[in-house]
Amino acid sequence: MPEYLSMKIICVGRNYADHIAELNNERPDAPVIFLKPETAQIRIGEPFFYPDFSKDVHHEVELVIKINRVGKNIEERFAHKYYDEIGIGIDFTARDLQSELKSKGLPWELAKAFNGSAPVSDFVPVSDFEDIQNISFSLDINGETRQSGNSSMMLYRINYLISFVSKYFMLKKGDLIFTGTPKGVSPVHIGDKLTAFIEGKKMLELNVR
Repeated sequence: MPEYLSMKIICVGRNYADHIAELNNERPDAPVIFLKPETAQIRIGEPFFYPDFSKDVHHEVELVIKINRVGKNIEERFAHKYYDEIGIGIDFTARDLQSELKSKGLPWELAKAFNGSAPVSDFVPVSDFEDIQNISFSLDINGETRQSGNSSMMLYRINYLISFVSKYFMLKKGDLIFTGTPKGVSPVHIGDKLTAFIEGKKMLELNVR
C-alpha cells in the first residue's frame, strides 16, 4: 500500500473562467471547495487504475500548494508564510457520475474523491519562480498537449484561497491545495500516458491502466 503523506487534500473548483465556460457552469461568487481523502493520492511512479464505476473519467491538471505550518483564520497578507513549495497534480473526475450526482442535488465526492483520484508530483521551492501568480503549466496525453494554463488566469489567487479555506478548515503541515484547472479537460483511456509540466519542466508522469 502507498504511504499517504498529506493530512488532507483541499480542492478548488471553477477557478479558471475558460474551464467554467467549457462545462457550462455558473461563475461562482466565492471559491468552490471540496475535499479528497489522503487515499486519493498515488505514490509517484504508480499507475492510475481506471475505476469500474465510470465510463467517462476526465483529467484536470492543477498547480498544487503544500502547506508548511499550522494556521486558521489567516489574513490574506500573511498567507505567503504558510507555503514554500509548489507541485502539480491531476484531479481525476468521473464526469458521468458527477453529472448524475449534480442532477440530484447530491455531493460530488463519489465522483471526485475515489481511490487514486489525486496523483501529485514532487514539489519544488516557490523561490524558484519570480511570481507564483505567473506560472505556466500543462498536461500532455500520449505526447499531445491537452491542457495548458497560467496561474495568472485564476479567478481567485493562491494567497486569497489560503485565507478563504483557513476560515473553515484549520490548515496543517502537509496539507495540499489543488488550485483549479484550466480549459481542455477531456476523457482518459486505459493505455494513456499522462505527463504534466511546470514551466516546461516534466514534473509528473503517469500511466492509465
